[in-house]
Amino acid sequence: MNFMQYNAIKSLNMGLVEGKMKDFSKTDELLIKFVEQLDEDNAIKFADEALYEGIDPLYLLDLMNEGMKRVGKLYDSKDYYIADLIMAGLIFRQVLELEKMTAFFHGTYDKKTGKIVIGTVRGDIHDIGKDILRYMLEAYGFDVIDLGVDVPREIFVKNVEKHKPDIVALSGVLTSTVVEMKEVVNSLIEARLRDKVKIIIGANHLTQDAFRYIGADSFATDASVGAKMCREWMNAGNGQGVIGNG
Repeated sequence: MNFMQYNAIKSLNMGLVEGKMKDFSKTDELLIKFVEQLDEDNAIKFADEALYEGIDPLYLLDLMNEGMKRVGKLYDSKDYYIADLIMAGLIFRQVLELEKMTAFFHGTYDKKTGKIVIGTVRGDIHDIGKDILRYMLEAYGFDVIDLGVDVPREIFVKNVEKHKPDIVALSGVLTSTVVEMKEVVNSLIEARLRDKVKIIIGANHLTQDAFRYIGADSFATDASVGAKMCREWMNAGNGQGVIGNG
Protein backbone atom coordinates (compact mmCIF):
# COMPACT_ATOMS: atom_id res chain seq x y z
CA MET A 1 0.00 0.00 0.00
CA ASN A 2 1.47 3.34 -1.00
CA PHE A 3 1.17 6.60 0.94
CA MET A 4 -1.69 7.97 -1.17
CA GLN A 5 -3.72 4.77 -0.76
CA TYR A 6 -3.09 4.83 2.99
CA ASN A 7 -4.33 8.42 3.30
CA ALA A 8 -7.39 7.66 1.20
CA ILE A 9 -8.36 4.71 3.43
CA LYS A 10 -7.62 6.72 6.57
CA SER A 11 -9.87 9.54 5.37
CA LEU A 12 -12.64 7.06 4.56
CA ASN A 13 -12.41 5.45 7.99
CA MET A 14 -12.42 8.85 9.70
CA GLY A 15 -15.53 9.77 7.75
CA LEU A 16 -17.25 6.55 8.84
CA VAL A 17 -16.37 7.15 12.47
CA GLU A 18 -17.59 10.73 12.33
CA GLY A 19 -20.78 9.54 10.65
CA LYS A 20 -21.39 7.03 13.43
CA MET A 21 -20.82 9.69 16.05
CA LYS A 22 -23.34 11.99 14.39
CA ASP A 23 -25.84 9.16 14.06
CA PHE A 24 -25.35 8.24 17.70
CA SER A 25 -26.10 11.82 18.69
CA LYS A 26 -29.30 11.70 16.64
CA THR A 27 -30.18 8.43 18.34
CA ASP A 28 -29.83 10.07 21.73
CA GLU A 29 -32.12 12.92 20.75
CA LEU A 30 -34.64 10.53 19.23
CA LEU A 31 -34.97 8.55 22.43
CA ILE A 32 -35.38 11.76 24.44
CA LYS A 33 -38.09 12.87 22.01
CA PHE A 34 -39.98 9.58 22.36
CA VAL A 35 -40.10 10.09 26.12
CA GLU A 36 -41.02 13.76 25.77
CA GLN A 37 -43.84 12.88 23.38
CA LEU A 38 -45.01 10.00 25.62
CA ASP A 39 -44.50 7.54 22.77
CA GLU A 40 -44.47 4.45 24.98
CA ASP A 41 -43.96 1.77 22.33
CA ASN A 42 -41.12 3.50 20.50
CA ALA A 43 -39.38 4.69 23.68
CA ILE A 44 -39.25 1.19 25.13
CA LYS A 45 -38.33 -0.45 21.81
CA PHE A 46 -35.60 2.09 21.15
CA ALA A 47 -34.17 1.76 24.67
CA ASP A 48 -34.17 -2.03 24.41
CA GLU A 49 -32.37 -1.93 21.06
CA ALA A 50 -29.82 0.55 22.39
CA LEU A 51 -29.06 -1.73 25.34
CA TYR A 52 -28.50 -4.71 23.05
CA GLU A 53 -26.21 -2.58 20.89
CA GLY A 54 -24.08 -1.87 23.96
CA ILE A 55 -25.16 1.53 25.27
CA ASP A 56 -24.09 2.16 28.87
CA PRO A 57 -27.22 1.62 31.04
CA LEU A 58 -26.27 4.59 33.22
CA TYR A 59 -26.00 6.79 30.14
CA LEU A 60 -29.37 5.49 28.98
CA LEU A 61 -30.85 6.56 32.31
CA ASP A 62 -29.45 10.05 31.76
CA LEU A 63 -31.18 10.19 28.37
CA MET A 64 -34.45 9.01 29.91
CA ASN A 65 -34.09 11.58 32.64
CA GLU A 66 -33.59 14.36 30.07
CA GLY A 67 -36.85 13.27 28.46
CA MET A 68 -38.55 13.34 31.86
CA LYS A 69 -37.27 16.87 32.51
CA ARG A 70 -38.82 18.00 29.23
CA VAL A 71 -42.11 16.39 30.24
CA GLY A 72 -41.89 18.28 33.52
CA LYS A 73 -41.40 21.58 31.69
CA LEU A 74 -44.44 20.86 29.52
CA TYR A 75 -46.41 20.19 32.69
CA ASP A 76 -45.20 23.44 34.25
CA SER A 77 -46.29 25.34 31.13
CA LYS A 78 -49.70 23.59 31.36
CA ASP A 79 -49.22 21.86 28.00
CA TYR A 80 -49.28 18.52 29.82
CA TYR A 81 -51.52 17.31 32.62
CA ILE A 82 -51.02 15.04 35.63
CA ALA A 83 -52.05 12.03 33.53
CA ASP A 84 -49.17 12.80 31.18
CA LEU A 85 -46.73 12.88 34.11
CA ILE A 86 -48.03 9.50 35.20
CA MET A 87 -47.59 8.13 31.68
CA ALA A 88 -44.01 9.40 31.55
CA GLY A 89 -43.32 7.71 34.87
CA LEU A 90 -44.68 4.42 33.56
CA ILE A 91 -42.42 4.61 30.51
CA PHE A 92 -39.43 5.28 32.75
CA ARG A 93 -40.25 2.31 34.95
CA GLN A 94 -40.69 -0.05 31.99
CA VAL A 95 -37.26 0.91 30.68
CA LEU A 96 -35.75 0.20 34.10
CA GLU A 97 -37.37 -3.23 33.98
CA LEU A 98 -35.90 -4.19 30.59
CA GLU A 99 -33.88 -7.41 30.74
CA LYS A 100 -30.51 -5.84 29.94
CA MET A 101 -31.11 -3.02 32.39
CA THR A 102 -32.05 -5.25 35.32
CA ALA A 103 -29.16 -7.61 34.51
CA PHE A 104 -26.73 -4.70 34.64
CA PHE A 105 -27.94 -3.36 37.95
CA HIS A 106 -28.27 -6.76 39.59
CA GLY A 107 -24.80 -7.67 38.43
CA THR A 108 -23.28 -4.36 39.50
CA TYR A 109 -25.16 -3.92 42.76
CA ASP A 110 -25.60 -7.50 43.98
CA LYS A 111 -25.38 -6.38 47.60
CA LYS A 112 -27.70 -3.88 49.23
CA THR A 113 -26.25 -0.41 48.82
CA GLY A 114 -28.06 1.11 51.76
CA LYS A 115 -31.49 1.81 53.22
CA ILE A 116 -33.65 4.83 52.43
CA VAL A 117 -36.96 6.11 53.78
CA ILE A 118 -38.71 8.18 51.11
CA GLY A 119 -41.98 10.06 50.91
CA THR A 120 -43.82 13.12 49.61
CA VAL A 121 -44.33 15.46 52.55
CA ARG A 122 -47.68 16.49 54.03
CA GLY A 123 -49.79 18.79 51.90
CA ASP A 124 -48.67 17.32 48.56
CA ILE A 125 -50.14 14.28 46.79
CA HIS A 126 -47.78 14.26 43.79
CA ASP A 127 -45.76 11.07 43.49
CA ILE A 128 -44.16 11.10 40.03
CA GLY A 129 -40.77 12.49 41.07
CA LYS A 130 -40.75 10.36 44.21
CA ASP A 131 -41.57 7.21 42.26
CA ILE A 132 -38.90 7.80 39.64
CA LEU A 133 -36.32 8.36 42.37
CA ARG A 134 -37.50 5.17 44.07
CA TYR A 135 -37.17 3.15 40.85
CA MET A 136 -33.64 4.45 40.32
CA LEU A 137 -32.61 3.83 43.93
CA GLU A 138 -33.94 0.29 43.79
CA ALA A 139 -32.04 -0.26 40.55
CA TYR A 140 -28.89 0.91 42.33
CA GLY A 141 -29.44 -1.71 45.03
CA PHE A 142 -31.01 0.40 47.77
CA ASP A 143 -33.60 -1.00 50.15
CA VAL A 144 -36.35 1.62 49.81
CA ILE A 145 -39.15 2.16 52.33
CA ASP A 146 -41.73 4.21 50.42
CA LEU A 147 -44.16 6.03 52.74
CA GLY A 148 -46.30 7.35 49.87
CA VAL A 149 -47.68 10.87 49.59
CA ASP A 150 -49.08 13.50 51.97
CA VAL A 151 -46.90 12.03 54.74
CA PRO A 152 -47.07 13.75 58.16
CA ARG A 153 -43.78 14.58 59.86
CA GLU A 154 -44.49 12.16 62.72
CA ILE A 155 -44.71 9.27 60.24
CA PHE A 156 -41.25 10.11 58.93
CA VAL A 157 -39.93 10.13 62.52
CA LYS A 158 -41.66 6.85 63.33
CA ASN A 159 -40.19 5.10 60.30
CA VAL A 160 -36.69 6.45 60.90
CA GLU A 161 -36.92 5.03 64.42
CA LYS A 162 -38.24 1.71 63.11
CA HIS A 163 -36.09 1.10 60.02
CA LYS A 164 -32.90 2.97 60.97
CA PRO A 165 -32.20 4.12 57.40
CA ASP A 166 -28.98 5.63 56.12
CA ILE A 167 -30.85 8.33 54.20
CA VAL A 168 -34.21 10.11 54.34
CA ALA A 169 -35.53 11.50 51.03
CA LEU A 170 -38.23 14.19 51.12
CA SER A 171 -40.16 15.00 47.95
CA GLY A 172 -42.57 17.80 47.11
CA VAL A 173 -43.84 19.38 43.92
CA LEU A 174 -45.67 22.32 45.49
CA THR A 175 -43.65 25.34 46.63
CA SER A 176 -45.52 25.24 49.94
CA THR A 177 -43.72 21.99 50.81
CA VAL A 178 -40.55 23.91 51.68
CA VAL A 179 -42.01 24.75 55.09
CA GLU A 180 -43.17 21.18 55.66
CA MET A 181 -39.77 19.77 54.70
CA LYS A 182 -38.20 22.04 57.33
CA GLU A 183 -40.72 20.76 59.89
CA VAL A 184 -39.75 17.17 59.11
CA VAL A 185 -36.10 18.04 59.70
CA ASN A 186 -37.01 19.85 62.93
CA SER A 187 -39.02 16.83 64.09
CA LEU A 188 -36.02 14.56 63.49
CA ILE A 189 -33.90 16.96 65.52
CA GLU A 190 -36.43 16.91 68.37
CA ALA A 191 -36.48 13.11 68.28
CA ARG A 192 -32.64 13.09 68.39
CA LEU A 193 -32.50 11.27 65.08
CA ARG A 194 -31.11 14.01 62.83
CA ASP A 195 -27.49 13.05 63.40
CA LYS A 196 -28.21 9.44 62.45
CA VAL A 197 -29.27 10.05 58.85
CA LYS A 198 -28.42 12.02 55.75
CA ILE A 199 -31.36 14.00 54.36
CA ILE A 200 -31.89 14.75 50.68
CA ILE A 201 -34.78 16.88 49.42
CA GLY A 202 -36.13 16.85 45.89
CA ALA A 203 -38.33 19.21 43.83
CA ASN A 204 -38.06 21.30 40.68
CA HIS A 205 -38.63 24.53 42.59
CA LEU A 206 -35.83 24.09 45.13
CA THR A 207 -33.05 26.68 45.39
CA GLN A 208 -29.91 27.06 47.46
CA ASP A 209 -31.77 29.43 49.79
CA ALA A 210 -34.61 26.93 50.30
CA PHE A 211 -32.09 24.15 50.84
CA ARG A 212 -30.30 26.11 53.56
CA TYR A 213 -33.60 27.08 55.18
CA ILE A 214 -34.77 23.47 55.34
CA GLY A 215 -31.50 22.22 56.82
CA ALA A 216 -31.03 19.13 54.64
CA ASP A 217 -27.69 17.66 53.57
CA SER A 218 -28.28 18.00 49.84
CA PHE A 219 -30.99 18.74 47.29
CA ALA A 220 -31.78 17.74 43.72
CA THR A 221 -34.10 19.13 41.09
CA ASP A 222 -34.26 15.84 39.19
CA ALA A 223 -34.29 12.18 40.20
CA SER A 224 -31.09 11.19 38.41
CA VAL A 225 -28.99 13.68 40.36
CA GLY A 226 -30.66 12.65 43.61
CA ALA A 227 -30.01 8.95 43.05
CA LYS A 228 -26.37 9.59 42.19
CA MET A 229 -25.93 11.69 45.33
CA CYS A 230 -27.29 8.88 47.48
CA ARG A 231 -24.90 6.43 45.83
CA GLU A 232 -21.97 8.78 46.39
CA TRP A 233 -22.82 9.10 50.07
CA MET A 234 -22.87 5.35 50.53
CA ASN A 235 -19.75 4.76 48.42
CA ALA A 236 -17.90 7.33 50.52
CA GLY A 237 -19.00 5.60 53.69
CA ASN A 238 -21.14 8.57 54.64
CA GLY A 239 -24.11 6.60 55.90
CA GLN A 240 -25.70 6.95 59.28
CA GLY A 241 -24.37 9.57 61.63
CA VAL A 242 -22.57 11.71 59.06
CA ILE A 243 -23.86 15.20 58.31
CA GLY A 244 -22.64 17.52 55.60
CA ASN A 245 -23.77 19.38 52.53
CA GLY A 246 -23.62 16.71 49.83
